[in-house]
Amino acid sequence: MSPRRFLTIGAELAVALIVASLLLGQVLGTPVLLGYVETGSMEPTLEPGDGFVAVPDAVAGDVEEGDVIVFRAEELQGGGLTTHRVVGETDRGYITQGDANPFTDQDGGEPPVKEGQIVARALQIGGSVIVIPNLGTLVTGLQSSFGAVQQRLAVLTGSRALLGTQGLAYVLLGLSALLYLYDLLVGGGKSRDRSRDRGRDQGISPELIVAVLAGVLVASATAAMVVPAGTQQFGVVSAEFASENPTVIPQGESSTIPYTVPNAGFVPVVAYLEPGSEGIAVSPDRVRVAGRGEATVEMTLSAPDRTGYYRRFVTEHRYLAVLPGPVIDALYDAHPWLPIVVIDAGLAGFVALLGLALLGGRRVRVRDRSSRHSRSGWRRLLR
Repeated sequence: MSPRRFLTIGAELAVALIVASLLLGQVLGTPVLLGYVETGSMEPTLEPGDGFVAVPDAVAGDVEEGDVIVFRAEELQGGGLTTHRVVGETDRGYITQGDANPFTDQDGGEPPVKEGQIVARALQIGGSVIVIPNLGTLVTGLQSSFGAVQQRLAVLTGSRALLGTQGLAYVLLGLSALLYLYDLLVGGGKSRDRSRDRGRDQGISPELIVAVLAGVLVASATAAMVVPAGTQQFGVVSAEFASENPTVIPQGESSTIPYTVPNAGFVPVVAYLEPGSEGIAVSPDRVRVAGRGEATVEMTLSAPDRTGYYRRFVTEHRYLAVLPGPVIDALYDAHPWLPIVVIDAGLAGFVALLGLALLGGRRVRVRDRSSRHSRSGWRRLLR
């Protein structure tokens, strides 16, 4: 392979990775590999529209003062993902502040940030954030363009399924199919006068078909494991009196309530539940949920000795039960992301072996339109 070809393939893979990470981030509602800011609260570190490399919290290590984190805010701008710097820590959570803001988020009414709220951290080298200029501007521009296309297609087809994130996936899939058909027909027409030997190389590569099928399966499996999981928040009131409300708890006491783990899919899942903050415990911390079923565990909430409102978090990890239970347990104990990686790799490998065995390495041929075999059965009958 020539250096030029190598660089070209590398650039194409990099672009594909960037697009895939941005789209997956939109689907999951959290930055995946890349993130960006839309406001000027982090100036001059991050200008509006600048992007950054987002390191998932699960692999980023302990949060330290000076880190720029992405967290799910409760009050800032109505809630949602916020990118600010950690400027301090208390027993109730982290103190955060935008570099351009004269006061902390907590001075403005945002509660201290708990570990369970943090989803990613901006990559820093030597204390400086790695900035990707105008990445957010590009993404928002593409989103606006795709949004206009989705609206137009929804009006033309009368289907609301083309709107939203799911509709975006349909639009991108349709555009990919149209581009492939265009390349197949136009490129095929130009190559009909080539020699018979070279014609044998025409058609769809079996590796490409297998790769597409494996990619679809892996994306679906990952979404099934990641989207329903995450961190759940519960509010606890430490009160001077008893109440029928299980989340209003007398000072220094605790209350046990049910926590339901649903499974809307057909494949059984294994769910692990772990405390995302102090004052919460779950038993059992591992459950298997049948397809189209649900499981219930006991969650114990504790109230501090001081009266007030407190937040409690529980983090849920779930995995498709396609591996033996002890194997998933061992992988989970090593790292919560490891079962997802192994399950995805196993599914992709299964599709690859099955697809290559069925296709036998043969290209899928698209016959020439002039071929008698490509004519409809009705026309052949008339002839």
